[in-house]
Amino acid sequence: MRIDNSNRVGSVNATRGERARSTGRAGAADAARAPADTASVMAIPPNELTPKVRDAIMTLMAEVDRLRKEVEEQRARVAHLEQLADQDPLTPLVNRRAFVRELSRVVSYSERYGTPASVIYFDLDGLKAINDTHGHAAGDAAIQQVAAALMSNVRESDIVGRLGGDEFGVLLTHADEQATAEKAVQLARTIEDRPLTWQGARIELRLAYGVYTFRGGEDARAALDAADRAMYARKNAAKETAPG
Repeated sequence: MRIDNSNRVGSVNATRGERARSTGRAGAADAARAPADTASVMAIPPNELTPKVRDAIMTLMAEVDRLRKEVEEQRARVAHLEQLADQDPLTPLVNRRAFVRELSRVVSYSERYGTPASVIYFDLDGLKAINDTHGHAAGDAAIQQVAAALMSNVRESDIVGRLGGDEFGVLLTHADEQATAEKAVQLARTIEDRPLTWQGARIELRLAYGVYTFRGGEDARAALDAADRAMYARKNAAKETAPG
């Protein structure tokens, strides 16, 4: 009896061919993936991606990543130091240096676009008496309470700074003389309406203020000095008209 093996041989050959094609496709896919994760971004042809080249690329990429992280850390450190340089040590307000810088920026903006802006110079009356009577901790608490009240009652676009021991500045953008005068009165009353309570004692807080409005062309320090002089003029006038 004769057995016909032609179908069997054909089947085996077909299977081998399919395996070869499958292996070829898998190899091609692997070859396509190999440079994609590292070398393709550097335009290195796949046939040049030897193990040494691949290792060199991976080492280079790791070094670049390390340097990038170092740069980001340095930038964050510089930003932190800049913030410390601008920050008042007792309150969340900016210090005089930062306030004058922002004032210079607003003066330039007002000159360029012809928009009014104003600065209010505040002085906390009687801080020395508070320190002498209740201690410096009470004086610090009074300064902090004034700072918090000023920050809570201005717009986000406005700048509040501590200019000295008992002196504060408020920079109002897009504010003319009338609006600034009204705002100064409102801020002073807000402070006066909320006395400081310190160890059972009620401490009255009062602010003297001066206002200066500019429209460009002024020097920032000159504008601040003008507001300071206006504040002292108001304070002296109040003393002269005080009874007794």
